[in-house]
Amino acid sequence: MHVELIGYIGAFMTTAAFFPQTWQVIRTRDTRSISLAMYILFTLGICFWLVYGVMIESFPVTIANAITLVLSSIILYMKMKEAKSVHESNL
Repeated sequence: MHVELIGYIGAFMTTAAFFPQTWQVIRTRDTRSISLAMYILFTLGICFWLVYGVMIESFPVTIANAITLVLSSIILYMKMKEAKSVHESNL
């Protein structure tokens, strides 16, 4: 098996894993059970993986992390919006 094929399979699986969670958050607007700190760190980590993929010129790493960055950013945005709303209602 070619080493790039392993990268494509891993990239597909980890990226595809984010679609159900992202769709669930978009559909329900419910982010209460999601850790804000975790999603901040995760999204920053994905940014670094994306840069790394570009630097080593690895298409599977680059494309998987570009897509995952979009999906995790959607969830992070909605979590931050929800956290702000909760904070404002407690004032």
